[in-house]
Amino acid sequence: MENNKFVAWMDKTIMQPLAKFSQYKFVRAIANTGMAIIPFTIVGSMFLVLSVVPTVVPSLKGVYDATLGRVENLYMIANTATMGILSLYFNISLGYEFTKIYHEEEKLDMSPLNGALLGLMAYIMCIPQLFIQDGKLALVNTVSDDLKVIDGWQMSSGVVRLSTSGIFTAIIMAVLAVMLYRLCVKNKWTIKLPDSVPEGVANSFTALIPAFVIAFVVLIINGLLLMVGYDVFTIVAVPFGFVTNLTSSYIGILVIVFLIQALWFVGVHGATIITSLIQPITLANLATNAAHTTTIPWAGEFNNAFITIGGSGATLILSFWMAYRARSEQLSAIGKAEMVPAIFNINEPLIFGLPFLYNIDLMIPWFLAPMASASLGYWAIKLGIVRPVIAQMAWPTPVGLGGLISTGGDWKGFVLAVLSAVLAFVIYYPFIRRYDKKLLVQEKEMTA
Repeated sequence: MENNKFVAWMDKTIMQPLAKFSQYKFVRAIANTGMAIIPFTIVGSMFLVLSVVPTVVPSLKGVYDATLGRVENLYMIANTATMGILSLYFNISLGYEFTKIYHEEEKLDMSPLNGALLGLMAYIMCIPQLFIQDGKLALVNTVSDDLKVIDGWQMSSGVVRLSTSGIFTAIIMAVLAVMLYRLCVKNKWTIKLPDSVPEGVANSFTALIPAFVIAFVVLIINGLLLMVGYDVFTIVAVPFGFVTNLTSSYIGILVIVFLIQALWFVGVHGATIITSLIQPITLANLATNAAHTTTIPWAGEFNNAFITIGGSGATLILSFWMAYRARSEQLSAIGKAEMVPAIFNINEPLIFGLPFLYNIDLMIPWFLAPMASASLGYWAIKLGIVRPVIAQMAWPTPVGLGGLISTGGDWKGFVLAVLSAVLAFVIYYPFIRRYDKKLLVQEKEMTA
C-alpha cells in the first residue's frame, strides 16, 4: 500500500508535469534537432580520434608523424566543418523543425525553409563582438598569442562563436526568429502574392516583412545589451552556466539518471526526452574535453557508453540471464527476444514485456542500477583513471566498443563499460531472482 502511494505521489508531482512538458512544441523541435545533427557529431568525432592517436598510444607517435600527422591539417577540416560549427547546424535544424511543427499543427502559411533561414540570420547577427568607444559602437579588433578577434569575429581553428560554445545562443535565436515569424504570419503582416505566382517566389515575399521585424528586434536587443557592457552571448552564458553544471557534478548526473528512469517507469520515453534536452550541453562538454581545458564526465554519449548499457536501466546482462537462467516461461521468452537488441542498447521489448512500468517488484533496481553505473563512470573519469569522453559514438554501439571509441581509444574505457554492465546486473540479480520465482509460482497455479 505504501509503495502504491509513493508511485501515485511521484506520478502526480513529477511525472505528469514532465510528460506534459515533453509535448510542448519547442521540446519536440529540440528532440528532432538532436536526431538531425547526430551524423555531423559522429563524423567530426571520428576525425578527432585520429588526431589523438599519438596521445593514446605514445609508441605510435613516430609512425603517426610520418603518415597521418603530415595531413592532419587536411583531415581535421572535417572536424572543423562539423563540430567546429555545430551551433550552426543546431540553429538551422531547430528553425526548420520548429517552423514545421507550427505549419503542420496550426495550419499557418509558414515555410520551414524560411524559418531555418530567418533563425540563421538572427544568430549570425549576434556573432560579431562590439564595444562602445568614445560614444560610438566599434567592432573588436584584438590580435595576440592568446586571443584573435578580427572585425568582431573571434577566430581559433574557425569562428569560435559558431562552435559548441554558441549552441545556447543559436537555440534562443532560432526560437525567437520562428516566434516572430509566426506572429507576423498569424496577424497577416506579410506580403501575399496571387496563387499564380510560383511557390518559391511567394515564400520569399512572405518572409520579407518577418525578416525586417526579426532584424530590428535582434538589433535592439544587441544594442541594449551593449549599453550595459554585454552582448547576447555573454548574457546567455549566465543562466545556462547553472544548467551546464548539472552534467559536471555528481549530484547533477544522479538527478538526470533518476529523471530518465522515473519517466520510463510511468510509460514515457525518458531517454529521448531528457537526453534531447541536455544534448546541447553534452556536445559542448565534448568540445571542452577535446580541448583539454577541463574534465567533464557527462559528455557526448557518456550515457550509452557507461550508464544505460543494453538500453535504459542498464539491462544488458539481465537480458542474457533471463534467456538462459530464468525458470519462468515469461522471463525466459522475453530474455531470448531481447538478447540481440540489447547488444545495440535497445531494450523496449524488455521494458514493456517484463514489464518495468509501474512494477513495484523491480522498481528499486530499475532506479539503482543505472545510478550505480553512472557513479562508477563519473568517478573513474573524474579521478583520471579513464580518459574523458572526447568523441561522439553512435548510441547503438555495443558494450565496451562504445567506451573505447568515446574516450578516443583508451582501453580502460572498454574495461569501464564492461564493469558498469556487471555492476548493474549485480544490483538486479536478487530482485530478478525473486521476481522469477514469483512468476514461476503464478504460472504453475495457472496450469494446475
